[in-house]
Amino acid sequence: MELSPSVTPDAAGLKALAHPVRLKMLGMLRIDGPATATSLAARLGLNSGATSYHLRQLADHGFIVDDQERGNGRERWWMAAHASTRTSSDTLVVPEDEDREAQEGYLRAVATFYTEQLQDAVAERAFLPDEWRSATTFSDWAVRLTPARARALLDAVEAVIEETPEDDETEVPFVIQVQAFPRPGAVS
Repeated sequence: MELSPSVTPDAAGLKALAHPVRLKMLGMLRIDGPATATSLAARLGLNSGATSYHLRQLADHGFIVDDQERGNGRERWWMAAHASTRTSSDTLVVPEDEDREAQEGYLRAVATFYTEQLQDAVAERAFLPDEWRSATTFSDWAVRLTPARARALLDAVEAVIEETPEDDETEVPFVIQVQAFPRPGAVS
């Protein structure tokens, strides 16, 4: 089964993804491919019961599905249903307090996950071959933009990323994290 390109979760989906373990599991299934609860539990240092619970939560919200090509009745294999999770202004601006809490919980879990992934990349950087070190950056830019120009910039970055072909067996998963926001305290 080919993955759908992306999913934009509703408030209930954001709440389900707000748990850091679930974000890690979903990321592992997207990047490493299908897995069982037992194999994910071993990789995450969890017991299989807790892992199965988190997998069911992800499945209930449509983030993962059964891998019909694997398994033997005793082993249930899971796979990601989408290649990426997107957020939009529609899903991130909801007036209900419960939904806002779910959104903030999701964004905090994402920030934690990205930070851990970034720390792992920094720790591994010294061991990368030269060509991968030169293709890696830990950069930031502070530019002055209007909301319309900021949206156009994000759209352009997204378009370039989505146009990247995947046709060379020497390719490896390459993480691109985009955090773009007005400097905290700059907008009144």
